[in-house]
Amino acid sequence: MTQDLFTKVDHYIDSLFVPDDSILADVLQSTKNADMPQIQVSASQGKLLYLFAKLTGAKRILELGTLAGFSTIWMARALPADGRLLTLEYSERHAEVALGNLQRAGLDDCVEVIVGPALETLPQLAARDEAPFDMVFIDADKNNYPAYLDLVVKLTRPGGLILADNVVRAGSVLAPDQGDDAARGARIFNEKLADDPRLEAVVMQVVGEKGHDGLAIARVKA
Repeated sequence: MTQDLFTKVDHYIDSLFVPDDSILADVLQSTKNADMPQIQVSASQGKLLYLFAKLTGAKRILELGTLAGFSTIWMARALPADGRLLTLEYSERHAEVALGNLQRAGLDDCVEVIVGPALETLPQLAARDEAPFDMVFIDADKNNYPAYLDLVVKLTRPGGLILADNVVRAGSVLAPDQGDDAARGARIFNEKLADDPRLEAVVMQVVGEKGHDGLAIARVKA
């Protein structure tokens, strides 16, 4: 079992279930043009997020970590006509690129990009006193995942879904190296997820063109 095989299988899956999409191809190109990190979800992972949103009947979605808007577009496409997606992005430059991509995708009317540290913008969302979210996708700085969990649980409706990417980190969560704040944050997050009485959850290992990682899936109990 090699990375080359994982990548080939991912491409096989994409050929069956993720048809070519010029909008999403342009999003990927925009990250390269702007010298942004190539850390967006894969195409099949984007399709999975789309299906999760459809399965939950999500009308309100929250995303932490916009980057260029690749996963944002996947989830926004699953919304009903009156749906809304809020996405939080730390970098003003990344948010600018994402806004351009959302406009080209015709989704800027249903997506709001909020710029700033999520630990500051999440409490501001709570202060809006709006309807809770049906689905939350966390894909931001891993060292703050434990703090994000405490905040997003309060913003998610009973029966709602909370997803978090990159929580296995090629197995480094088993014994994080000194100074590996991302692996340490993911490990603490996983433990908090397992112990939180408000949630029922699991972490699924994932292999593919993005390497070896994992996706946390949690349901807020009624």
